[in-house]
Amino acid sequence: MEQVTDWIDVINGLLWGPPMLVLILGTGLYLSFGLRAMPIRRLGYGFRMLWQGRRGEGKGDISSFNALMTSLSATIGTGNIAGVGTAIAVGGPGALFWMWMTALVGMATKYAEAVLAVRYREVDENNNHVGGPMYYIRNGLGKRWAWLAVAFAIFGAMAGFGIGNTVQANSVAHALEVKFHVPPLWTGVVMAVLVGLVLIGGIRWIAQVAGRLVPFMAIAYLLAGLVVLGLNVTDIPAAFMTILREAFTPTAGVGGFAGASVMLAIQMGVARGIFSNEAGLGSAPIAHAAAQTDSPVRQGTVAMLGTFIDTIIICSITGLVIVTSGAWTGGESGAELSALAFGNELPGAGAYVVSLGLALFAFTTVLGWSVYGERCVEYLFGVRAILPFRIIWVAAIPAGAYLSLDFIWLVADTLNALMAIPNLVALLLLSPVVFKLTREYFDRAAVSAPPAVARED
Repeated sequence: MEQVTDWIDVINGLLWGPPMLVLILGTGLYLSFGLRAMPIRRLGYGFRMLWQGRRGEGKGDISSFNALMTSLSATIGTGNIAGVGTAIAVGGPGALFWMWMTALVGMATKYAEAVLAVRYREVDENNNHVGGPMYYIRNGLGKRWAWLAVAFAIFGAMAGFGIGNTVQANSVAHALEVKFHVPPLWTGVVMAVLVGLVLIGGIRWIAQVAGRLVPFMAIAYLLAGLVVLGLNVTDIPAAFMTILREAFTPTAGVGGFAGASVMLAIQMGVARGIFSNEAGLGSAPIAHAAAQTDSPVRQGTVAMLGTFIDTIIICSITGLVIVTSGAWTGGESGAELSALAFGNELPGAGAYVVSLGLALFAFTTVLGWSVYGERCVEYLFGVRAILPFRIIWVAAIPAGAYLSLDFIWLVADTLNALMAIPNLVALLLLSPVVFKLTREYFDRAAVSAPPAVARED
């Protein structure tokens, strides 16, 4: 096992080296410039489209609102708690800044993904709307790029068992064992049963569960975090200064923190940022392809909110709690660091907030990623592969509770990179389509809207 770990570690180091960081951030920057910063400028418009899309308008299987909730159910997970803790523990507070930068350019990436997913989606044998990178690669780039679509589907199906299944089960099992002394087997079995019951109804049931659970759990976690920050409100300016300073200068060792280089801060910030919000991975557009909409651009403006909510809001709360509490200097990492930070500031309750939040976040992530993995397997083998996939998916949950957390994180990071490469290449090649559809949509909106509304948008 140790030899396998070392081998994967070498591959991971190559995949997440400077070329990958340049590809991810460079693609986001290119799309941001090509869209003239539209995702940031029209953030309010996106929230209006989200509100209007609660019931759905047009062809599709789930409402635009539930499509975003399904996407968020997959992204709001251990990355928001354990991932932020790991990023700061290894890369220092400066890693949080690079998570923010990844998210800001990632909004353009997530927007482009959803636009292409709706533009090139199909209807399968079960009359479900299916889409995502494998479809916009094949339908948008043509048959000569079919191998790239297959590569994405293979990596996506494999990655799901890491980032979206075993990582989540392992993190929950560990957190509940430490805090509540619940045996990992119990945690794994209960999660497997609950996930299995929801999967029976497919994406429509998953979307319904996500539409109810995600807003509740996100708001509850945010309120707990805001209480902690309220108690340390005078330390928040210093925390921001620390984050900004150490994003560009080597982080010195202090307490149990060994110190970190700027490159390590960037690497951890980008890697954990991508792990958290999944911008560029090509996972979220699979959910948005099922949205009830006739406008790729409108759904894209809804999709880009996922990155903003996940990283700019939720991850920032976790990171600021860790930095303002000073817990990051103690030597802990991952979920333990987040639990320590909350526990220090909310004695008796903080650690429970993290443990229960982690359990809910991870549960919905397993649901959301089941959709992604299922669509990838369906693309490769047809609808007949859906039931076997669901059985294997549920069976992997208890197994994940027993595997080494470090090993799982390493495999998940590696598979994320392998998944992202085909998607990012497709986004760059199909970017003219995104720019054209966006320009035409907002030009029509400006012409048809009353002057006051046109100025507002």
